[in-house]
Amino acid sequence: MQPTITSTTTSHTVHVPAEDSLLFIGTATVLIRYAGMTILTDPNFIHAGERVPIGYGLMSRRRTDPALDIERLPQLDAVVLSHLHGDHFDRVAEQGLDRDVPLLAPPSAATVLDRRGFRATEGLRTWQSTHVDGGTGGSLTVTALPGRHAARLIAPLFPSVMSSLLEFQPAADSPAARPLRIYISGDSLVDETLRRTRERVGPIDLAILHLGGTRILGIKLTMDGRDGVEALRMLTPRFALPVHYDDYPVFRSPLSDFQQEVEAAGLGALVRSVGRGETLPLVFEPTASELAVAAVRAAVGDS
Repeated sequence: MQPTITSTTTSHTVHVPAEDSLLFIGTATVLIRYAGMTILTDPNFIHAGERVPIGYGLMSRRRTDPALDIERLPQLDAVVLSHLHGDHFDRVAEQGLDRDVPLLAPPSAATVLDRRGFRATEGLRTWQSTHVDGGTGGSLTVTALPGRHAARLIAPLFPSVMSSLLEFQPAADSPAARPLRIYISGDSLVDETLRRTRERVGPIDLAILHLGGTRILGIKLTMDGRDGVEALRMLTPRFALPVHYDDYPVFRSPLSDFQQEVEAAGLGALVRSVGRGETLPLVFEPTASELAVAAVRAAVGDS
């Protein structure tokens, strides 16, 4: 069944969302709760005015506060890290995360975090998958997908980036829930690799796109608004969520750029934009065609 995703705004006091929902915490940090699993992505928990390293001795000062402090996180089943830059894994995350939580990342990042005392790191090579079991019978398969943080000629100068596919499988005794497939771009630029990725992985329910048009020393490192639309065309997800667009000065392309490009392309119905502290309930409802098929089957069965 096709998911219907709607947005709701939380109050000034942000609460951890209930099952089958996604909380946007800020930057590329989201908390996904589905199939009895709780997954955190790219943990960035420093506050406005604090700085993070972004490579080669450069620092960037955060403009925003995270919607949720790290101390208020629920117990996690896994952390999915796209790459090891300070705006995706900061000193607060290093100090505050449970050292035994499974931490899934590119191999180079996993090696560094293992040396820093994390005991359950797993480095995923491109197209490698790993399985995470939940305590309530649900499960998650994470597959590392191709990602590239800069133009090919200079890509080796930047951290390895992992795009990823999260495939949630509810417990067999949970008939109300459905499998869910979430694509996370990571700080990857758009190229023909995305089209081949879509052909290989199949249908995507929700694509989380890291935007912002990040530029450091004039080099573009993440998708801008136009790139985001091109990614939508290549990935053809049912829905898309933009993140990573206004938290640091190095993000040069605001959310409005993407929204304008989306509307011009006639793709507005695909996009769900939520602010920090807002949630996306991941609610499955049958489409009109699915209801029609079910009605025909019921009629045949009754005849």
